[in-house]
Amino acid sequence: MPSIALATAADMAYWTGRPVGTIWRWASEGRLTVYGTGRQARYDLMEVEPAERDADTFEIKSATPAPPIKERSPHVRAA
Repeated sequence: MPSIALATAADMAYWTGRPVGTIWRWASEGRLTVYGTGRQARYDLMEVEPAERDADTFEIKSATPAPPIKERSPHVRAA
């Protein structure tokens, strides 16, 4: 069974080295699973690799690339 580590959009942004707006866009594009809605929305850190950071300064060496768009369930209608 895959593990889940739920985090806020801000936490996911730090994890990936991307802006929060990118996390929201990835979620709206179907690249990330969203658990909850609004301010209660959470994202699974285990769905993406962490950004590569410098071991001493924690500055971003390379941000996480965009995850692939997931296929939608046949029971979910596209907007």
